[in-house]
Amino acid sequence: MTQKINTISLPIFLGMGKVNCYLVHTESGDFLIDTGGANARKALLRGLVKAGYTPGSFKFVILTHGDFDHSGNAAYLRKAFGVKVAIHQEDAGMVEKGDMMASRKQANIIIKAIAPLFTGFGRAERFTPDFFLKDGYGLARRGLDARVIHLPGHSRGSIGILTTSGDLFCGDLFENTKAPRLNALMDDPKAAQDSLAKLEELEIRKVYPGHGDPFEMSELKRD
Repeated sequence: MTQKINTISLPIFLGMGKVNCYLVHTESGDFLIDTGGANARKALLRGLVKAGYTPGSFKFVILTHGDFDHSGNAAYLRKAFGVKVAIHQEDAGMVEKGDMMASRKQANIIIKAIAPLFTGFGRAERFTPDFFLKDGYGLARRGLDARVIHLPGHSRGSIGILTTSGDLFCGDLFENTKAPRLNALMDDPKAAQDSLAKLEELEIRKVYPGHGDPFEMSELKRD
């Protein structure tokens, strides 16, 4: 099954760096992994066109986790293109309530109150997912030659998407802003280490992180 990966890099609000979305072309249609934040909606639409998206080619949107910079355009895309959106059930509360702490151990009432003011993740960006993705779920039945891997650490419902050719879309488990490594922002460091150990048992060729450039798995720095 032929699959082509296109990276769409979008700005995060207030100049806080960039976040990656990945448009995967397959013979059966296009799959978008993460959507960027609502602040970058126009840039996302331009990026989709540049990456080769055409009207009607969307199969569905996969969210690696519920943070606003990854899920902020999901509700819009579903309404505008009629595309279904999938996420792990543990992170559903984040997108349903607009609460980035809903799937984390370290709840912060202040961040919960002010986040919508700065991130643009208001009521219009909240939604109920169309279906949930579990560990081991095979995506080939939906046209993507890959499977879901549950990778908690950054959030309880963080997932990765691993293709049969060894490409891993890891969300925010790893980053590559300075060097390929575990993301510095972890809600549960032990869970993150367990997720890393889980991946070390798998055949992974290349990693596509939420932040920073793609890298070979062999380049990952282990602290």
